[in-house]
Amino acid sequence: MKIALDAMGGDFGPSNIVGGAAMALKEYRHIERLFLVGDTPQIEAELKKLKCNDRRIEIVHATQVVDMCDRAVDAVRRKKDSSVSRAVDLVKKGDATAIVSAGHTGAAVAATTIKLRTLPGVDRPGIAAVIPSETNVFVLIDAGANSDPRPEHMLQYAIMGSVYSRHVLRYKKPSVGLMSIGDEDMKGSDLTKEVFKMLKQSDLNFRGNIEGHDLFADPVEVVVCDGFVGNVILKTCESIGDAIFNWLKHELMKSGARMAGAYLARNAFKTIKKKVNYEEYGGMPLLGVNGICIIAHGASTPKAIKNALRVAAESIEHQVNPHIVEEVSRHHEKAASLEPALQ
Repeated sequence: MKIALDAMGGDFGPSNIVGGAAMALKEYRHIERLFLVGDTPQIEAELKKLKCNDRRIEIVHATQVVDMCDRAVDAVRRKKDSSVSRAVDLVKKGDATAIVSAGHTGAAVAATTIKLRTLPGVDRPGIAAVIPSETNVFVLIDAGANSDPRPEHMLQYAIMGSVYSRHVLRYKKPSVGLMSIGDEDMKGSDLTKEVFKMLKQSDLNFRGNIEGHDLFADPVEVVVCDGFVGNVILKTCESIGDAIFNWLKHELMKSGARMAGAYLARNAFKTIKKKVNYEEYGGMPLLGVNGICIIAHGASTPKAIKNALRVAAESIEHQVNPHIVEEVSRHHEKAASLEPALQ
């Protein structure tokens, strides 16, 4: 498999990006070619620091970088030689199968959508974030690609999230929940009420509306929401995790007895910290585009980039896109067969 990595993206590119690439190449021998896209001298300098001369690396020079203050679509149109655009071009030409970027999320979404287009039957792509709960992990979709979707877009998110949950996370029959303000059918916005009806008529394993406290207390495998709500949930989860560990550390340092108890429970703390650490999950697939795109955290460490490359490889290996096309087509066929009966 061949992957294009935006080497200039993120808060700490290219150092952390190239560092993660070197780690991935050591661990994942099935990566045949890794394109590092960005400023050649800077990339070469980082590789030299790491003493990395893996023959599977190919540097693709790009003269521009998308800044966080750039507007997504404008950045794609005006910065055609940016590292993220050049990385997407490699997928478009067929030189690479996937792109990984820790840079401007909007630019990555816009570039892949404009250049690669969406899969047949899919109108808008959605970001699928994998989030841990006490008993499992679940897919949150959309986590920020489309803040103002139509009902049919959210139905497609549910289908794509179910495909990813089944084929990558290995849930046999993933349950689907619609994020709302109450579990009763009549609660929610006009948008969620319409989406509820569509999900109920689908072949998906739809549990119904779920509320915020259901995410971790009684989790489903796929949580469907618009990109605005999903991004707020994602960032709130990240901040709460960090805050709780900081609070614990502060309280446990207040006395010798507490410190002793903390030492005895250290393995439990390490397990939980690993479970909520974004580095372990690497990146979020942008589902629905005609190619593989993985969105990594802007503050990604080398370890996070390594795992983002793992997620890209998994999406390629499990043939996520063909499965999405198949499931969306099946839904459209069913909807078309029901139209005469509804008229």
